[in-house]
Amino acid sequence: MIDSYGTGASSGGAPTASLAASIEETDSSAHLEDTIAAGGDFVNEGAATRICSQAVSTLAELEKWGLVLRRTDAGLPHASEAPGHTRPRMTGCGDSTLREVTRILEEQAIKRSIPRRTEIVPISLVMDNQQVRGIVAFDLMTGQVVSIQAKAIILATEGHQGMWSDASQGAGEGAAMAAKAGVSLAGMAHTPRHALTISGTDLKLPFDLLGSGGRLRRADGEDIAPKAVLDGEQCVLDLRFLDSEAGVWFAQTTRRVKDRTGLDISIDVIPLSSAVADTTGGAPVDEHGRVTFDNGNMWFTGLYAAGRSAHTGMHGSGLLPGNILLEDLVVGSSAGAHAGEWATHANFASSSTVEVASQAAEAQIERLSTGPGDSVSLVSSTLTSIMSAVNGTRDEGALAKAAENLSKLHHSGMTLTDKSRVMNTELATALRLQGMLTLAESIVSAED
Repeated sequence: MIDSYGTGASSGGAPTASLAASIEETDSSAHLEDTIAAGGDFVNEGAATRICSQAVSTLAELEKWGLVLRRTDAGLPHASEAPGHTRPRMTGCGDSTLREVTRILEEQAIKRSIPRRTEIVPISLVMDNQQVRGIVAFDLMTGQVVSIQAKAIILATEGHQGMWSDASQGAGEGAAMAAKAGVSLAGMAHTPRHALTISGTDLKLPFDLLGSGGRLRRADGEDIAPKAVLDGEQCVLDLRFLDSEAGVWFAQTTRRVKDRTGLDISIDVIPLSSAVADTTGGAPVDEHGRVTFDNGNMWFTGLYAAGRSAHTGMHGSGLLPGNILLEDLVVGSSAGAHAGEWATHANFASSSTVEVASQAAEAQIERLSTGPGDSVSLVSSTLTSIMSAVNGTRDEGALAKAAENLSKLHHSGMTLTDKSRVMNTELATALRLQGMLTLAESIVSAED
């Protein structure tokens, strides 16, 4: 495993929801219906059926590995209500679910002696005749370009939500590498927005709060649905009457709100706006997590994707709370199982293509260090401005304007102020921004 950040870095992000599972239901059919209702005609019903049906077994496996779930008095996993769900279905550890799931999975990787290298920024996939040959990356610790020959690669990175804020919030490295390697990304026309974002900040609050006594209100006190926030109305989140037993499960939220805004959730209401928290577009994958082309009929041999690097079609044009984490876990498991079996029987190909890609990466870094262009910070802020103007719309005029501005930004180039190689975080950001520009162009040119 290679990770462009440090161990545990992904556990620090604010969760947007726990895991959706049909705990007290006879089957997952209602969960599937709610998923289709949220995503509309763009939902891949086969993928949604498969993933929803594995929710309970996925939760059980996490618990077997040590996940401490919030429970009811009867001893069952606690399932709370959430917008879009017709039944109580949100399960986990309150606002610590993402952190605890990450910790559990990292422990399992350590127990299995899986080598993991951190501070390795991926640059490009190495492909030959639509077959994966390896990967080229930049080692921040040594300042060297490293190449890794591989029989199979699983892309499993964060989404590209940082395009609307900052690269550190999610650069979509996996999807960007796939696009640069010739993969036609899917689902890029749909970018769901999160209604529980604190106005003036990038802090997103979990939907689980609404199933534990939290209420969405207009300024006049009228209760409303999340759609009002998404439509731009001035709304607040009222947590003053949060269920007493839920307080311990949302202590992290209480601290975060206090630290970022100075608001005390026991006496203050929280002003809300909408923002992009998770993205659902990426490399198209089949039920095994294999990256496909030709409408799913062919496979980029040896290439897999999961999590925010992948597009299963489960979410369609909307997003049901709790389905993001569920999809990440189910598709990650499928991709890992198939890739492990594939790599066991596959043979290594010639390493010459990997060597050529490594030389191209060196030249790419050299251009950033010596070539003309705008500063990294200017490119980042300009990209955010361009994509914020689009703001999820599919208006042809807005998309055409964004495409024009992205083309100008792309051709203006980018240059580093820090010319060193070792622990050069500016260089790492520049590499991520180059990928984000590729994804931005894919978004504005995507067909609905």
